[in-house]
This record gives sequence, structure tokens and C-alpha cells, in this order.
Amino acid sequence: MKSRIVAAVVLSVAAAGAAWAHHNMSAAFDLNQRFSRTGTLTRLDWRNPHIYLSVDASNDGGQVETWLFEGPPPGFFRTRDIGRDDFESSIEKTVTVEASRARDGSRSGLIREITLADGTVVSACPQNC
Repeated sequence: MKSRIVAAVVLSVAAAGAAWAHHNMSAAFDLNQRFSRTGTLTRLDWRNPHIYLSVDASNDGGQVETWLFEGPPPGFFRTRDIGRDDFESSIEKTVTVEASRARDGSRSGLIREITLADGTVVSACPQNC
């Protein structure tokens, strides 16, 4: 009996932590405001609950800006035969990201589609669309 109570407490704490860490995408990103950036993929953070990409792209004035893009979890890509290696092979190379704009106006977005350096098009839809 005591072990069941301990197990229930552990599961409750774990579930609460996971729920707190996750956020509503439509609260952080305007899914109707789409944009794209082409630039150099400089960093990949491949972990749960979401992957993150940093892309250095030139603005209209020719100045380089760093953009942060959030995507689905790694498991989402694995079920589509896309892995970390596919993304890592594009680091320091040109990629194009189509995303939904952050509501706070920051240089960030929610990935809808990314074209990797080798031309592979990776869709984050339907999860992020």
C-alpha cells in the first residue's frame, strides 16, 4: 500500500512538472502571421520538449540578426525519418525557415517548415500549423 502511495506521488509530481514546462503555442506565437528567414544555421538545441534553432539572417538594411526558432520535439521528426544528424549537417550552412511570428515582437518564431542546406524540406505541420 505504501509503495502505491509513493508511486502516485512521484507520478503526480512528474506530470505537474511536464505540464508546467509546456506552453500553449498560440499564446506565444501568432499562427496567422507567417514569415520566412534565410540565413546561416548557427546552433541546434535538440531536446525535449521542443527543439530550438538559431539562424543568423540579414535584415532589410543588410545587418545580421540572430533569430531563434522553436519546433516540435525530436520524436516528431524521428517519426518522419528526420534526425538530429540531418539538422547538424546544415550547421554553418544556409537554411530557410518559414515560421509563425512571436507575439512579443522578438526575433523568434515557431517553425512551420525548414529547408535544410541539402535541399531537404522538413515540415513541422500539422503540429505547428
